[in-house]
Formats: sequence, C-alpha cells, structure tokens
Amino acid sequence: MLKVREAFQNGILPEKEYSLVVERFKIVVSGITRIEKASGVDFPIAYVEPSITISTSGTNSFEYGILFARTIPIVVKNTLKVVIQISAPLVAYGLKGTIHAILAHEFLHYLELMRKISNMELISDEISANLFQNVYADGERLFEPRAVFNDNTLLSHITKKFPSGFRDYKLEDKVIKYWIEKNLPVTKIALDTNVTKLSLDLISKMRLTPNFISKIESFELKASKLRKKKLY
Repeated sequence: MLKVREAFQNGILPEKEYSLVVERFKIVVSGITRIEKASGVDFPIAYVEPSITISTSGTNSFEYGILFARTIPIVVKNTLKVVIQISAPLVAYGLKGTIHAILAHEFLHYLELMRKISNMELISDEISANLFQNVYADGERLFEPRAVFNDNTLLSHITKKFPSGFRDYKLEDKVIKYWIEKNLPVTKIALDTNVTKLSLDLISKMRLTPNFISKIESFELKASKLRKKKLY
C-alpha cells in the first residue's frame, strides 16, 4: 500500500478513494492467503498501484481494455524479480469473488512465467496486434487452474470471470464512472509494450528453490492428466 499512501499524501488520490482502498485492502489479503492455501505455493510480491491501467491498440485508438492487475518482471540490482501489480480501482470497487479471481489469474501467470524461466524457455513473449488476439494469447500462457488450486469456490470464480478473457461489465462501468471520468490517475500503455522481454543473462541468474520447481512440475503433470482425461 506504500504507493497508494504516497499518492494520497501528495494530493494525487482524494481522501474518499484512498479511504475506500484502505478499507477494502483486507479482501486482497484474504485472497492472497486463500490462493496460497489452495496451491501450496507462496504468492509473489504484490502491491497496489494508485491508478488504473488502460491498454490501447495502435491500430484503433477507440479500442481499449482495462487491466485490473498485471504480472510484471522487474530488474532490481541486476536481479530479476516478479511482482503482481493490483490496481487501486479493483480494490475499491471489485466484489470479493472478482478480486480473488483476478488475483488467482495473475498467480497462474506468475507460475507459467516461473515455469518458462526454470526451463530457460522465455526470452520474450509474442506481441499481439489487437485486444481480441491479446485475450486469446493471455489464455494460452496460463496453467490449468484445476491443476493448481484445490478450492472449488475459487475455481468457480475463475471459470465465471475468465471464460475467454476477463470481463466484468458492472466493475468496468464503476471504474469508468467513479475513477476515469473523475480524472483520477490513469496509466495508458500500448499493447506492444504489455509484453515480457527478458535477457538470457537475467534468466540464467534467477535461482528457484528445488521445492518450488517440484511444485511447478507437479502442476504440469496434473495439467497433462487433465488434458488427456478431457480428450478421452
């Protein structure tokens, strides 16, 4: 919550919205605890960003998507870290099930990124030309939720919220009405910048614990079995 507090202290974030985010932050904490319990894996470093991120397509300036959370690799002192960025409007206006589903979705991104890093597969993700293709690619780079989580209610939330890319029209309407139209902080990014680009040198320096690698391998094995069961 450090960046949120700084935004409030610097007059960027009004007291009403700041207080709402602070009050509802416990939903994020409970979601992280729930995900850790359901997966047996520690949640990565996470923080609340005091703005909403809007992703636009360069081919059509009227086409945009609201990104409520992102999994972001960062470099700190020549060391690769992975953090999950959670938007303040999601915390302020999202229902509990929605917040938990989005956190779980980003956690799956994190696991897939760690899997690729452990296998030295990832140099850079593909660039998508438009929002529809970006939604499709987003789904392609995720672990099967049922292979990771043993929480049926959480799985239900993920299935309902992410059938083919996340959509929650009520939440989006609230964010547009109570955040964007009030000229509260907005971060705009182009789709071709919302990709993971990592050097081979950085990837090779990242050390994952044997226990973590073992958990990822067990998720892969379970996912493989689930795919075969679906086929037959």
